[in-house]
Amino acid sequence: MDTIIPPPPPLIEARGLRFEVGGSAGRVNILKGVDLTVREGEAVGVVGPSGSGKTSLLMLLAGLERPTAGTLRVAGRDLTALDEDALARFRREEVGIVFQAFHLVPTMTALENVAIPLEFSGDEHAFARAEAALRAVGLGHRLAHYPGQLSGGEQQRVAVARAFVALPRLILADEPTGNLDRATGQAVMDLLFDLRAKYGTTLILITHDPALAARCERQVHVADGMIERDTALAPA
Repeated sequence: MDTIIPPPPPLIEARGLRFEVGGSAGRVNILKGVDLTVREGEAVGVVGPSGSGKTSLLMLLAGLERPTAGTLRVAGRDLTALDEDALARFRREEVGIVFQAFHLVPTMTALENVAIPLEFSGDEHAFARAEAALRAVGLGHRLAHYPGQLSGGEQQRVAVARAFVALPRLILADEPTGNLDRATGQAVMDLLFDLRAKYGTTLILITHDPALAARCERQVHVADGMIERDTALAPA
């Protein structure tokens, strides 16, 4: 009799996820009960109007914010049960993040910026791996340059190299082309999707660009703090 092997658990599983913040006018409900399941290796485009809760969802998935209510498991870990030290380890081991504004340390070279997550984890080969990552994104000639000496596209390539250098299971990208011209943004996204395909990494991409979202396997439409539609796509 054939043995039935159950499917692996999802990489991301959120149920009834709520997120509120306080302000001068009182509590503001940003996420209002989000249910989301993402399989290992999927690419999911998250779209919706400004203020709909997209970035807040990314911050929860990264363990940078805590949900007000609901359950959230990412890479087998219950993020609601982790203390700050455990959340930091989770981010270091499982997550790479690419922000719109690059978030590079201005007083560190490209090589030093990419080595940061590896140094935090005590990797004795941090700089060798960081150099390999920068060469993989076409910046082997920029290792000793500081962010202020790099173009916007080069800075975002450094950010992409830093996100992938520890080979995380999950990449979170928040409007990664928002500060780039169209041609440069296209080149950065080609790089991001190429690396994602090479390593089989799960990708959550927040974008206002329908063409970028269409490159994913799914589109999740967020509106007013809730998932309005979750649509499977054929990747472009």
